[in-house]
Amino acid sequence: MALTTATIAAELEAANKVGDPDADTLVSDLIDNREVDGVNALFRTINKLGPNQDLSLLPPRLAEFLKKAAAPPPDWSEADVKAAEGFFAHHHGEASMLQGTVGLIGTYLSPTGAFTLRSTGRLGGVEGPGRRLSQSSRLFVDMGNKNAMRDGSLTATVTKVRLVHASVRQLHKKSGVWDYAKWGEPVSQKYTTGATCVFSTQILQGMKNLGLDVSKDDARGFMCAWHYVNHYLGTPEKWLVPKDVDQTEALWNHVRDQEWKKTDDGVFMTEQAINFYRKFLPPGAHDMYVAMIRTALTDKYADMAGLKRNALLDAGGKLAAGGHSVLSGTAGGLLGGGAKKTVGVNPYKEILGIASKAFNEVERYALTHDEDDQPQMHQELDDNR
Repeated sequence: MALTTATIAAELEAANKVGDPDADTLVSDLIDNREVDGVNALFRTINKLGPNQDLSLLPPRLAEFLKKAAAPPPDWSEADVKAAEGFFAHHHGEASMLQGTVGLIGTYLSPTGAFTLRSTGRLGGVEGPGRRLSQSSRLFVDMGNKNAMRDGSLTATVTKVRLVHASVRQLHKKSGVWDYAKWGEPVSQKYTTGATCVFSTQILQGMKNLGLDVSKDDARGFMCAWHYVNHYLGTPEKWLVPKDVDQTEALWNHVRDQEWKKTDDGVFMTEQAINFYRKFLPPGAHDMYVAMIRTALTDKYADMAGLKRNALLDAGGKLAAGGHSVLSGTAGGLLGGGAKKTVGVNPYKEILGIASKAFNEVERYALTHDEDDQPQMHQELDDNR
């Protein structure tokens, strides 16, 4: 597909009207027959998907769907697997933390995405950050696990997320209040691939903004991993994010300003997320943490998300990414004296380490809170807007 303005616009319009027919048919039937809770319980027993997986104890229509869903991307290779494993060997902790902060906030900058999540009660309301993170943390963790792309464990996790998306689509459809003319399809293919860009190329850009060194090979490996995930989310081949870093970045840079806007829903959800993360950070670290997210996103998009500014930290953050030490003393004070005044060292190295450790606690909470340690479909649309 040639990367032209007209082509991109046409593909975006088309993708915005498309859901996931196979998953939608299955989940609609499960909802109508009130079988969602039972299938969610079965999900806890399905840890891997692949050609030799025994699915004989599952309802036939679910087993048939999972067998079809387990097919690999048509252009997948051993070289792609090794490239992805190379990235996570070097950057798993940092990438997971940034996906769970910068990445999730990026999805809130899509007006349709923010509205969809906020209107899906438990994912967008007061419990939203924990619930939303619980639906995503397993994916972020599993992506970097050893052999995750070889043994079928990542395939299983992503396929569960795919069915969660289908449940959101079908519940909005059955509610009769979704404005299709305004919003297009709930969790459309446009949104799914857009979110994939946020969690891949936007994260790579954020890492660069923070002064983190990611090699070209590792960057390609990260894109390969998200190409893989995009496929198992049920996206047709023509709309999969490319494995090529430059191609995806060019596409994302072209469409981002058309897709990202400041909205009340996005600001609300960002504020909820930031307040949720606060309790996992040590005293004094929160301002530096927010400044780190601002630096990763850049002021333009951080302002859209409603992230508060701190003049000193913002100025220092921009310099820090270039390897300056303007904030080294400030970082030490904010982090309880733990950061040393080291000349020529990016002070965000300290907060990245602290944030990654805190995010491990966030993930542990999200994966165990209310025993919600697996992506779970919804039987009802709990609208608490």
